[in-house]
Amino acid sequence: MSDIESVKKLRSTTGAGFKDCNSALKEASGDLDKAIEILRIKGVSKASKKMSREANEGLVSIFGDEKKTSIIEINCETDFVAKNDDFLNFSKEIGEINNSVKSDLDKLNNSKMKNGSTVSQNLIDLIAKIGEKITIGRLKTIENSNLKIFTYNHSIVKDNLSKLGVVVSLEFDKSSKDIEQFGRQISMHIAASNPMVVEKKDLKDDIIKKENEIIKEELKKLGKPQEIVEKISLGKINKFKEDNSLLTQDWVMDPKLKVEEVLNKIDSKSLKIKDFIRIKIGE
Repeated sequence: MSDIESVKKLRSTTGAGFKDCNSALKEASGDLDKAIEILRIKGVSKASKKMSREANEGLVSIFGDEKKTSIIEINCETDFVAKNDDFLNFSKEIGEINNSVKSDLDKLNNSKMKNGSTVSQNLIDLIAKIGEKITIGRLKTIENSNLKIFTYNHSIVKDNLSKLGVVVSLEFDKSSKDIEQFGRQISMHIAASNPMVVEKKDLKDDIIKKENEIIKEELKKLGKPQEIVEKISLGKINKFKEDNSLLTQDWVMDPKLKVEEVLNKIDSKSLKIKDFIRIKIGE
């Protein structure tokens, strides 16, 4: 095999650039397997240098069925790379693996991909090949045999890969057309309205405390007396709770109604929103 043919084969196998392949082959004295290993070692070094950069683009992958569904965020630096075939294929495959390991990050990183290498090794190789920082971000699995899961992808790039993904689970005794429609609509509502929790009582105390401090500080800067600050801040914090709790949000399909009013209109006393997650790239 000629030197040029060897470089071409190495490029085809690893995806590395001509200069890197040529250099690795010389260092390996023409041994392709050794050259691949050299490139991988160098790739680790290159990947380490890139990890200090910002990665605010990427994709959200949703994979599963109506009883168990997982969502995972894969970040990169540019939207251009997010549309790259290698990045798309990597994102799609680890979306499937993530569902099988129920969003356990350690298990995910150590899982084997179709090429025989682990997710973590493929991630390093992809960083070296593409030349951008790539990371695995937020991830979650929703699973329960008594629930039905609905999903929504917004700004789809390909198949189940998008810029914004929602997974929501509903609990009910018997399915109906109204419940199925509500399931689809509530997932779109969550995408648009970005609630923090299902109910107000689910909001963590530290979040309420921090928001209350911000509100009071803003009012004090306006020169409001302490008794007025306390009164206004109470109203504002209640509004904050309503705006960030799914059940008390205005229904995006009809803002005159609250989500809980829409839910209560459906002829099913057992219908409940049990859990949800929303992931948007860049947030």
